[in-house]
Amino acid sequence: MDFKTLLANRRAIREFQDRDVPLSVVKEIIQDTCLAPTASNGQPCRFIIIQNRKFIKRLSDDSKKNLLSDLADNPDSPLKQYEAILRDDKFNAFYNAPCLVYVTGPNKHPFVDVDCSLTVSYFMFSATSRGLGTCWIGLGANIRDRQLLLEMGINDDYRIVAPVIIGYPVSIPEPSERHAPEIVMIT
Repeated sequence: MDFKTLLANRRAIREFQDRDVPLSVVKEIIQDTCLAPTASNGQPCRFIIIQNRKFIKRLSDDSKKNLLSDLADNPDSPLKQYEAILRDDKFNAFYNAPCLVYVTGPNKHPFVDVDCSLTVSYFMFSATSRGLGTCWIGLGANIRDRQLLLEMGINDDYRIVAPVIIGYPVSIPEPSERHAPEIVMIT
């Protein structure tokens, strides 16, 4: 698929076929992310691939619990809009995806958020080019259980930047309406 088609076809996918994504394909996609630009070519991103659905559910439960705790501490938080689904025991923050990839980076890296975000974009485009669907799940980044973090290989020097689910989509949604770019200055 050409680049314009790739841009037009990438969607946030939250419903997946009951079909595993081969680890070799996930690794190929991650290899493609190495082409993403990073500050001073630092390439700070690390990847955690999780294909165990029970473990993914544990991560979802921990993140939901922590988000609800944050919401209790700050009732005016933008999280308020998610309160009902976070309280639903059946809601899986990762939409029961067959695979979850955490993109992590070092806490002390000054541009880790930007570098990892660019890397995730490449991840999503590479997956789309292979007929896979992805979605960055911000609600899934709030893992605080020390044991879970250690099981994932995340020590105190690193943090989660982006949890991304990946799988074979049940369907591709129609594109959402896009507005024209707002250009505030031309010289």
